[in-house]
Amino acid sequence: MLMVALVTSLSGCIHNQANGAFTSNSTPASPSELFQTHSDRLATIGMHNNLNSLYRLMDKLYQRNPREWRKTGLASREVAQQAVQQAIEQGRPPPALAGRQDIVALSYALSPEFQGDRVGAFIYAIGSMLVTAHGGRTQFYLTDSIDAQFVHNAARNIEKATWLLATRRDAQGNPLLLSNELSENGRNLSFAVEFGKIVARLDYLSDVLDERYRRIGVNYAHSLLFLNFLPVQ
Repeated sequence: MLMVALVTSLSGCIHNQANGAFTSNSTPASPSELFQTHSDRLATIGMHNNLNSLYRLMDKLYQRNPREWRKTGLASREVAQQAVQQAIEQGRPPPALAGRQDIVALSYALSPEFQGDRVGAFIYAIGSMLVTAHGGRTQFYLTDSIDAQFVHNAARNIEKATWLLATRRDAQGNPLLLSNELSENGRNLSFAVEFGKIVARLDYLSDVLDERYRRIGVNYAHSLLFLNFLPVQ
């Protein structure tokens, strides 16, 4: 009973919490890992890496579109990035999104009528969508569950968002945001590569989760087929 209470308490504390900046791909082992299955740990690392990828994309987009961070009125690009990062990790939409979250925010951020910091809104919307698809969490433990279908859907949404980012134009025919470039002046596909990494991680996690639940069903079916009693210790 004590173990169950500890796990329940730990899970409740991490729901939608501000976890601080994700800045490193490697973290020291912590006692909380005792309450994580293999898939829980995989999901936690995947979320960590996906947010890092998203923050790298934000930096690249702000560099190519400096007019966007200047719309915020903040002192520098770095301060603007920090504000978006905190908004994602604390679940607070930027004012320009007027409370919109995940896919609703994503559609609005990529619409021609949006007038605010489009980079910040776009990155926040994807980050919000990722957290929502993972059940509103960024760390995962024994008492948590993740729907494999929602993770799969998030991967497909990012593919669509990547295509829209590359193709959407304003009334004058200019890209809403400069990202990938294939021209006489240069070749830059780093945006597509980074988005591809996020999609690959999401697809891998959805496969792992799907197999996990499938194996639970298969093992139960085996127990019925061979009339085996299930172990109790």
